[in-house]
Formats: sequence, structure tokens, C-alpha cells
Amino acid sequence: MRNQLDELLKNISDLLVVMSTVCEESLTTAFEAFKAHDKEKALSIYKRDYDLNARAREIEELCIKTLLRQQPVAHDMLIISATLKLVADVKRIGTQAISIAEIISTFDFSLPQGDDMLLVEKMSEEAIFMVKGCIESFIKHDDELARKVLKRDSVVDKYFAMVRTALVQEIRHSKDDAGFCLDILMIAKYLERIGDHACNVAKSTQFVLTGKLSEE
Repeated sequence: MRNQLDELLKNISDLLVVMSTVCEESLTTAFEAFKAHDKEKALSIYKRDYDLNARAREIEELCIKTLLRQQPVAHDMLIISATLKLVADVKRIGTQAISIAEIISTFDFSLPQGDDMLLVEKMSEEAIFMVKGCIESFIKHDDELARKVLKRDSVVDKYFAMVRTALVQEIRHSKDDAGFCLDILMIAKYLERIGDHACNVAKSTQFVLTGKLSEE
């Protein structure tokens, strides 16, 4: 019985790695397209939405199967319940990465670009670190890495505030670029939300390790 349970938990972990890789690649590719002004590259991300949702369903079904057919002990229950929550957050991260790519695919990169573009690039680097770090922390049960992810959230929030301020100044000087500025603001908002979901995953790591939900 225990061997079967361990095998199922390993299968869940392996599927989680695959799903997380799809999510990370979507976000990373979106901002490679952003930096390169490559609309075609941004468009290439759309098909990953199906992959992400399919992987999520597969993990969720396996978690439910494990709960119903096996007899997981307390720590195993922590892992399974935390995994179900993590899958929901990772799926949202992937969906937001695809939304970012959709915006990038419609950009008019010929317009004059201000400090907000550079700030968004820096913000994306922080968000990508958080996504990679939170998932790695969960898979490796690494509390130190989870704490690093949580600390970086304030950096992402700071960049969002800076982007918003820069965009307000740009709109005041030239209302012709208002649409472009709103697109940039939406991307920054998606990144802020991605940071929040990454924090949720990091807290799931801490939940598995301590059995307590973080109140931070």
C-alpha cells in the first residue's frame, strides 16, 4: 500500500514539474518577445494554454484518485492538499502569461518608448525569478528559497508603482499614446498578480514543511 502511495506521489510530482515548465516557458518567452519587439514570438504562446489546462486537470485527477484509493497519512495529506492549491496558482500564472503575450502581439513598437518599458523589463525579471523559485521550493521542499520568493514580492510591487507613475507622466505629456500606455499598465498589473500567485506557491511550500498556513 505504501509503495503504491509513494509511486502516486512521485507521479504527481513529475507531472507538476512538466506543468510548471510549460508555465515558466510561456512567461519567459512572452518577455523575450517583449524585449525583441517580436510579435510572432508572442503569438506562438497561445497554444500552450491547452497544454497548461490539460496538465492541471491530469494532476488534479491524480490527486483525487490518491485521496480516494489510498490511505495517505497526515504529511501526505499536506502534500496533496498543497499541490491542489499550487496547481490552481500555476494555472493562473500561465493564463496571465498568455494574456501578456496577447497584448504584446498587438503592440505598436514604432511609438516612442519611455522609462516604463525598461521598468517593465526589470519587473518581469523579478516575476520570472519568483515563478521559477516558488515552484523549485515546492518540489525540493526548500524553505529558504520560499522565503526568498516572498521577500521579492515587495520588489515587484515597487516596480508596479514606478511603472504606474511613469505612465501617468507620459499620458500627461502625450495623450496620443494613451492606448499604448494602458497596455503597458495591464502588463505590469499581470506581473503584479503573477508575483502574488508565486507567493501563494511559496506559502504552500511552508505549509508542507510546517503544517501551518502563513499569515504574511
